[in-house]
Amino acid sequence: MSENSQPSSRRPSSKRRTVARHGELRSPHPFASLMKIVGIMLAVVLVSGAGIAAYAVTDIARGFADEAVELEGQESVPPDIGAIEGGVNMFLAGTDACEPEYAQFFGDRCSGADAEGELNDVNMLVHISDEPRRVTVVSFPRDLMVEIPSCTREDGSESSPQSYAPINSAFSVGGLSCVVKTVSQLSGQNIPFAAKVTWGGVIEITDAVGGVEVCLASGIRDFNTGIDWPAGNRTIQGLEALQFLRTRYGVGDGSDLGRISNQQQYMSRLARKLISGEVLSDPATLYRLATTTVDNVTPSQSLTNPLTLVQIALAVRDVPFDEIVFVQYPVLTDPFDENKVVPDETSAAVLWDAIAANQPLTLTGEAGANEGVVVVEDGEDGGEAAPEEGGEVAPEEGGESVEPTPAPTETSVALPSTIPGSTAAQETCSNGNLRGFG
Repeated sequence: MSENSQPSSRRPSSKRRTVARHGELRSPHPFASLMKIVGIMLAVVLVSGAGIAAYAVTDIARGFADEAVELEGQESVPPDIGAIEGGVNMFLAGTDACEPEYAQFFGDRCSGADAEGELNDVNMLVHISDEPRRVTVVSFPRDLMVEIPSCTREDGSESSPQSYAPINSAFSVGGLSCVVKTVSQLSGQNIPFAAKVTWGGVIEITDAVGGVEVCLASGIRDFNTGIDWPAGNRTIQGLEALQFLRTRYGVGDGSDLGRISNQQQYMSRLARKLISGEVLSDPATLYRLATTTVDNVTPSQSLTNPLTLVQIALAVRDVPFDEIVFVQYPVLTDPFDENKVVPDETSAAVLWDAIAANQPLTLTGEAGANEGVVVVEDGEDGGEAAPEEGGEVAPEEGGESVEPTPAPTETSVALPSTIPGSTAAQETCSNGNLRGFG
């Protein structure tokens, strides 16, 4: 099977609404709003915003701006008082830089001829809608073949446009700004905010939060990343967190598309960890997380204004987990190379149109591409399912039953089954394998 083959047609797709009954969570405390987006963006790009709001405003903001990048060709969003108006996009790139203090962990990648290069192997576009607020996270496979436009490099020179190149080469062409410009051209979205985090940054940030508990539905063995873990829940931090995010041959069918699903499980669980009392009620942990982010994340210049960070926090503070949707950008197998993929523009148009219209999304495809994760069904972990829509609300002791207030109805958009995805309200577990591919 090709590493980028599509989900098998023999596996039926069960139609799912974005509202997940299992593990449904209440909307978080307002102070947790920024933390929720942080979890989605993996690198905790905006955690420093919470630190700014509650702690050392001047020092942290100044540190976050030290290496900020100017984005080319994106319309800016001027700071204002109150939540950001309208829909807004943020982009996160995770890069494989061979930083000296971590290079020993990455074998041939950081010891060969390519050790000086840096690729954007994780690419996520985060869309925050206008009222009613929703969050959609779109992951782009690193082996996606796209057009890379001409980009302005740091030294002021211009790169040549490329009509057919892997998306993860855009950073090596022109840095973070070039990656954003490439994704903006592909998606048709204006992207005013962006940030980059390296492998080493993931290690440091996960350590700062005290680790993240992930779920393994079956054992994972991947000699390429050094994983040989049994099934069950496992708290990972530091190097283990990076091994988990990088594992490819240890989950699903061993493809990069399966790895994306596994990464989305981590992001969803990190979001829950960040808004938990374990983090929010511990000022020392929160401050350590903020300062660690400053040291390990490179933001766009547009993200360095504290007021902007507060605006984003206000925009997402009431978004429930079932309205945070993780999807993979739809792809087709490249007709010229079975190990690469190309955009499925027809399916993508449905997604972008729904985002533009701010309509709820109905997921009809698998929760995880290429068998990367499995969904924990209602009640499997002992959680209490939410009442069915229109069900009666249990009365308080000695009181009368109360009919629920009907929720306003909106027309949802059923995404094509070629767009795998899940919500932050759903529980997923890694679908590991023990083949190792070593």
